[in-house]
Amino acid sequence: MSHISAQEAEEGVGTDIPDRRPKKSVRRQMLQEFWYYFSENKGAVLGLVVFALIVATAIAAPLIAPHSPIATNSQAQLVPPVWAEGGSWTYLLGTDAIGRDMLSRLLFGAQYSLFIGVVVVFVAVTVGISVGLVAGYYGGWLDTVIMRVMDVILAFPSLLLALVLVAVLGPGLTNAMIAIALVLQPHFVRLTRASVMAEKRREYVTAAKVVGAGPFRLMVVTILPNCLGPLIVQATLSFSNAILDAAALGFLGMGAQPPTPEWGTMLAEAREFILRAWWVVTFPGLAILVTVLAINLVGDGLRDALDPKMKRS
Repeated sequence: MSHISAQEAEEGVGTDIPDRRPKKSVRRQMLQEFWYYFSENKGAVLGLVVFALIVATAIAAPLIAPHSPIATNSQAQLVPPVWAEGGSWTYLLGTDAIGRDMLSRLLFGAQYSLFIGVVVVFVAVTVGISVGLVAGYYGGWLDTVIMRVMDVILAFPSLLLALVLVAVLGPGLTNAMIAIALVLQPHFVRLTRASVMAEKRREYVTAAKVVGAGPFRLMVVTILPNCLGPLIVQATLSFSNAILDAAALGFLGMGAQPPTPEWGTMLAEAREFILRAWWVVTFPGLAILVTVLAINLVGDGLRDALDPKMKRS
């Protein structure tokens, strides 16, 4: 009779008895590893906390806003914040030129900015990944045509091209989101195409072809899940770009239209009062700055966690 060491028996070596002990799932291990590398970036953790607070305040805006974001008060025009001389506890962050509460408009403005970011990124990701999958998988003349079109789009500054598209479509929040999504989607096309071209030559794709997987299944089920790392990072950065571009279009009068409490529109309405009432410009500008910075910090942490080349030893 052969003798098996205790270590071998524990590991199941040399025995026919299957190891029935519970094991951590691969998914749980991946999540733990992801969080370890993400949490190593303290700036990313701070950005995540700040962004979570912004999301929470945006969701709770109807409950915590002290006033209606579009209600005016002719008796309370350009009231300073509560801590400044002449401030009022009724309007904690002051009022604008027609007596609208700044705090309420900022809270509801977060809703608009986050909504813009989500819609724009969803459209850009959906279109960009679909086109990039086709270009990378089939290649040939189709790939050449698609990539030349993307190169033409990328040749223009994103804000300038978005401004031209909105001028053609007409001013408004919906048209601004469409324009920004079209401007951002070439980045997803290029990333997806490059990843697909690298993955489609690997052994697991060949094995899937051998067992009869069709092109659609190969692209969507087999190849795409292995390309998601850089796409997630790009989606995060595009989220902040969408908010920034929407604010810029609103500032230029081509995005959300008054009285919508969108941060860029608030800045546009406050331009002539920048010297007399600093708060009507400062608070919307800070809201944009903090939101975009928080999202970019999260994106930096995602890059560290999802890209093996960027993981810290």
